[in-house]
Amino acid sequence: MRKPFHLAFPVTDLDAAREFYINVLGCTEGRSSEKWVDFDLFGHQIVAHLAPEQAGSRATNGVDRDHVPVPRFGVILPMEQWVALADDLSSKGVKFVIEPKIRFAGEVGEQATMFFLDPSGNALEFKAFADLSQVFAK
Repeated sequence: MRKPFHLAFPVTDLDAAREFYINVLGCTEGRSSEKWVDFDLFGHQIVAHLAPEQAGSRATNGVDRDHVPVPRFGVILPMEQWVALADDLSSKGVKFVIEPKIRFAGEVGEQATMFFLDPSGNALEFKAFADLSQVFAK
């Protein structure tokens, strides 16, 4: 049984967050107030909280010759869904921090990955594994 996660994160503008998470990522909106909005992100509950001074990714770590944003969040999708999302994001003009690609090719943990920012500068990473048993493999 899949167990959904819950994540609360800061944004600078709730209207911009709604536009991005609903119209770009395809989320549906749940409950909301003047200070926060719930979204269904592929079955997971994420909550955008109005906190402009806290929003945005400010650091990176080197991984496989890329500068990976920290912090970040996202989901692991089936490969076909990941490919469709990457194509959809590209067609909508989303600027990738790290373009969709295969990381660790031929190694344990081989994965498809892409990184991009929401309008508040929060980093998102979406992944797919050809073999889901590799998600935690060493």
